[in-house]
Amino acid sequence: MQWTTHEVSNQVPELHDYNLFNCDSALVTAVKNSAASWYAPELAALGAELGTRETLQLGQLANQHLPELQTHDRFGNRIDRVDFHPSWHQLLTMQRRAGLHALPWSQPRAGAHIARTTAYYLQSQVESGSLCPITMTFASIPLLQQEPALFATLKEQLFSTGHDERDLPLPDKTSMLVGMGMTEKQGGSDVRSNTTVARPLESAGRGQPYALTGHKWFFSAPMCDAHLVLARTEAGLSCFFVPRWRPDGSKNAILIQRLKDKLGNRSNASSEVEFQDAYGVMVGEDGRGIPTIIEMANHTRLDCVIGSTGLMRNALVQAIHHARHRHAFGLPLAEQPLMQNVLADLALESEAATRLMLRLAQAAEAIDDPVERAWRRVVTPAAKFWICKRALEFTGECMEVWGGNGYVENAPMARMYREAPVNSIWEGSGNVMCLDVLRAIAKEADAFKLLLDSLLDIAKEDKGLRELIAELRTDLALPAAQREMQARRFTQRLVLVAQSCLMLQAAPANIADAFISSRLDAESGRVYGTLAAPLAAKEILERACPL
Repeated sequence: MQWTTHEVSNQVPELHDYNLFNCDSALVTAVKNSAASWYAPELAALGAELGTRETLQLGQLANQHLPELQTHDRFGNRIDRVDFHPSWHQLLTMQRRAGLHALPWSQPRAGAHIARTTAYYLQSQVESGSLCPITMTFASIPLLQQEPALFATLKEQLFSTGHDERDLPLPDKTSMLVGMGMTEKQGGSDVRSNTTVARPLESAGRGQPYALTGHKWFFSAPMCDAHLVLARTEAGLSCFFVPRWRPDGSKNAILIQRLKDKLGNRSNASSEVEFQDAYGVMVGEDGRGIPTIIEMANHTRLDCVIGSTGLMRNALVQAIHHARHRHAFGLPLAEQPLMQNVLADLALESEAATRLMLRLAQAAEAIDDPVERAWRRVVTPAAKFWICKRALEFTGECMEVWGGNGYVENAPMARMYREAPVNSIWEGSGNVMCLDVLRAIAKEADAFKLLLDSLLDIAKEDKGLRELIAELRTDLALPAAQREMQARRFTQRLVLVAQSCLMLQAAPANIADAFISSRLDAESGRVYGTLAAPLAAKEILERACPL
């Protein structure tokens, strides 16, 4: 006998069948006012597809059914294959169809980077792990284009908008993915301590074949068709293109030892591998592997910014949706004054992150302009540090809006919270980013001064921002050891100035004022929901999520 003791009530309906692009008013306006306005119809169509119940479920399924390593076939032959749930391949099919892997390279035109950035941002609100191989493939293309003979054999598969999941030699595939293998267990971010060695099979040097022997502690996305790898030659660390299959059609000697059991990003496979005279082709100059790889870094780091910004947006929309449908103490949560403060503060953070993300995408298109170079080379690692860090607190706060319902695994918040740390760690953790900001400023001193001048011109009517920019200039004159010790403080200030100026330029005046006054308020601290006078809270929330 089943006893009826209560009926289900005051439970929030699942959020689905909404347009991820159209409901983001700040994003829509920014795109339509940018060089990527030509792509707005495609983004609207993509936003509608991504918001369906069926697509959102793909992200859930890909994280429930984890990748499985198959080292041998049933006969005992080494195969080193990773099997994925069909949802993984469906997600990659959507991402390649949207051009996330190659759009600015395969269809170069004004606004292509902004278009691709926006599409990536929308996709990251559905599932993050499947974007890892997409990012690495995207970042590898401009590097591989510098090797004309090699690139000619790969171009068709790299630019293909289809997804080919088959594990076959590259000539037999219709598309391909490229991963990365830099990190070794003894060094981590200190890749100069790498011990993997490469010996020439014929002549030494660029474009020549080598045999690689050694290990990689984090070999990202081992199912990719090829990887870019650092290994040591007589000239020093060099970069190599290492395919899964040799030119003779045999499997390359890349032995997968195990898959990493990760906190988040679980749909994606990360592995440890051993090279046993694995075949590879040198990319870039002999002994110049680190500078070669750094060319990829700004692209992958920008994708970390985009991914974390998308994660924040998804968490915000879920939090606002929950607060509008959940009642407590006689009112919907969204009408409770303190909850309005929290949600409005989160909405401001999300919009400022989105605007910075789009500004960095714009800078990716202006190669020769010194101010744009400073945005690209200095502000990108700064944004990677700040936005990826903020995503951890942000998703935690949004989970708290849901209360206990947010803490369970069959709701979306737990996966977002577990996903949040990865972008802060991958491609250089916080300290590495802040030190890179200082190094970039030292190399681009004139360009950085011009950047500060341009920001001051925007902020000239705001006393607090003027003072903050003056402090940035003063900090540059500190002794080297003191600058390094205060690198995080400097980087935080730089990002807040940049975000504030972008809000001044594009957001409604009251929205910009609310962001700037709260971020420059020493008493507000880092806890969300401490806006001193959130008079525009309802307007901020309606602007952020008009669903």
